[in-house]
Amino acid sequence: MPFDRRAVRRFRDRAATRAGDHDFLRREIGSRLVERLDEIRPRFPLALDLGCHDGLLAGLVNGRGGIETLVQCDLSPHLAAVASRGGAGLALAADEECLPFGAGAFDLIISNLALHWVNDLPGALVQVRRSLKPDGLFLASMFGGDTLHELRWTLLEGELRATGGVSPRVSPFASVRDLGGLLQRAGFALPMVDADTINVTFASPFALMRDLRAMGEANAVGERRRSLTPARVFTTAAALYTQKFEDKDERVPATFQAIYITAWAPSPTQPQPLAPGSAKARLATALDTAEIKTGDRAAPPVKSKR
Repeated sequence: MPFDRRAVRRFRDRAATRAGDHDFLRREIGSRLVERLDEIRPRFPLALDLGCHDGLLAGLVNGRGGIETLVQCDLSPHLAAVASRGGAGLALAADEECLPFGAGAFDLIISNLALHWVNDLPGALVQVRRSLKPDGLFLASMFGGDTLHELRWTLLEGELRATGGVSPRVSPFASVRDLGGLLQRAGFALPMVDADTINVTFASPFALMRDLRAMGEANAVGERRRSLTPARVFTTAAALYTQKFEDKDERVPATFQAIYITAWAPSPTQPQPLAPGSAKARLATALDTAEIKTGDRAAPPVKSKR
């Protein structure tokens, strides 16, 4: 398995004590995610916040999309307990890889930066689709493949120089193209996937790594090194990070790519593609050009005399 799910839960449990102190990135991406509800006409009375963390998204939703009841769940029981104290509604501990909800339970499932630690993402997407009512909406954000590329390179290079070998230290992330295909395989209708990039600067590479740990985003890759990492690995990596990426203000940048998913559970009321051959007008007419039948060759292009 790519990820150690017990470690993911443990890191999230640990982050629960001060979750609100390190939520700037989750808040920024979550704000961009929930804004999409303002552009969607249907209303969603019963919604699920999948991977709710400390309940941040509940405050950002704030009645958007006609949400009347918001159920919150997280892999971490400690984070679910923090979310329940926010008063937004029911909160429970639940694994994204094994959802405890019946078929067609929700009008909307929304997830903010939780699914990038899922081992069986195709299976999780199938469960999300089954948990939606017909014409229900799945709205999610995930970290994409360009996320933390600076840290990934410097940790690998630093460990290689310090020890002569390497081990995985930054999670592999999905791409826009991958997610589009996975949504179709999971049976979603009208899937849309897009991405944007957020650049954040830190006082030092160590400040970045401390923030990731406090967010519950420490290394949970299944093949990570289990023994104590020599301190020289991190000092070498930090020096490389500073040397290669430090800006004029003596701060180091970190790239976060946010991928946004919009997809619908199938419904007979949704727009359907026309059957082949059912068009009532010719494309050649619309383009004001000559139609060339299958098997015929087009005339060679005329070269300009200029």
